[in-house]
Amino acid sequence: MATVIFDKTAFEEAIVAENSFVLVDFWAEWCGPCRQFGPIFERVSDKHPDITFAKVDTEKEQELSAMAGIKSIPTLMMFRDGILLFNQAGAAPESALEDIIAQARGLDMDAIRAELAETATSVEPGPGTSA
Repeated sequence: MATVIFDKTAFEEAIVAENSFVLVDFWAEWCGPCRQFGPIFERVSDKHPDITFAKVDTEKEQELSAMAGIKSIPTLMMFRDGILLFNQAGAAPESALEDIIAQARGLDMDAIRAELAETATSVEPGPGTSA
């Protein structure tokens, strides 16, 4: 599958889509490591047609980049079922990208959701607040 270009709306829609599996490359044209990583991202996208591979040009999509907390590029983010599973700056070799995908595929997302729900309900109130 070829990569797609995301703007803020496409990003938000893809992340929350049912059974979504989205890998996003935040990049810029002037970034040397981004240009080196681009062909790797494309090759891997061809091997995984069930995953949405998307690129966000940080220069054109500054609001989206800020919302995503991008501090350096390239940054790779992986979402599955609306949950951020991976967020790392720096270009990855093809083997590492394949490993990240394999690990994400192997996750029990029901267990992840249950863990997140438990964490959200077990957060204790901070000082000066009541339960």
